[in-house]
Amino acid sequence: MPEPILIAGPTASGKTQLALSLAAEFNGVIINTDSCQVYSELEIISARPGADEMTLAPHHLFGHVSGAVAYSTGAWLRDVQALMKEFKANERRMIFVGGTGLYFQALLEGLSEVPDIEEAVRTKWRDQAAALGAPALHDQLQELDPEVAGRLKPGDTQRIIRALEVLEGTGRSLTYWQAQKTEPLLASGGAHRFVVTWPREILYQRINQRFGQMVERGGLDEVAALRAFGFDRSLPIMRALGVPELMAHIEGELTLDEAIERAAQQTRRYAKRQMTWIRGNMIAWNKLAAQEMERNLPEIVSNIHQNG
Repeated sequence: MPEPILIAGPTASGKTQLALSLAAEFNGVIINTDSCQVYSELEIISARPGADEMTLAPHHLFGHVSGAVAYSTGAWLRDVQALMKEFKANERRMIFVGGTGLYFQALLEGLSEVPDIEEAVRTKWRDQAAALGAPALHDQLQELDPEVAGRLKPGDTQRIIRALEVLEGTGRSLTYWQAQKTEPLLASGGAHRFVVTWPREILYQRINQRFGQMVERGGLDEVAALRAFGFDRSLPIMRALGVPELMAHIEGELTLDEAIERAAQQTRRYAKRQMTWIRGNMIAWNKLAAQEMERNLPEIVSNIHQNG
């Protein structure tokens, strides 16, 4: 099987265009590596490739999951593993593209996979968080699992809930499960790895512009539809970038301009965290300056041809 191509980078960095160019050159198939773009209800707000782009190359794992599902990294890996069997048989080159660092890390290093937790247990701790607040749950976690509690901030609601539900649902600490890693699906030395980069100021400008365009294209209607579906507010889809802010506008808590500004601000903060994660975890990846991408594309293509 040809060596896969991995394309990472912060949100709004232009990863999709690079993936399409390489897919055309190498008869590739594009595999979503973004945790928000998996949801069928989030096409615009997640910046999923549009219908025109998807006709240019086969796309997989985009919009294939209902927002009612708390889709996990483990579920994504299982879906990828199924695809790999198919593409290995027909010699198609896989191109993984997205901004979710944990997906790339799990792909190359394996995953500490926790058994499925009963929904009743998950609901219990979500309800507790809503009623008591994260600091109170952190106090409970401190008593039950001080090692994990010591690694979490009292306001980190989702991770505190996760630690408590895992402890109750499995009878073991999250620390135990994190030590039980699966075999990686890809060897880090057996893939072409690229990170698309921008100067921070320009990336922030791109984020601001793109979010306004999302609203103009129907992003507000997309979020209104989520509200109509009645999804639990603790589900990942309801915490996706831009969703809480536009939901607040729909419910009369913010003006549209305020919602757009806050959503863009949260997206900029997220991009900053992505860049920090990339610096710490993708040191050996090839850095590609987005502003020079078109000029450097022939060299990128030549290197991939030479190295398989």
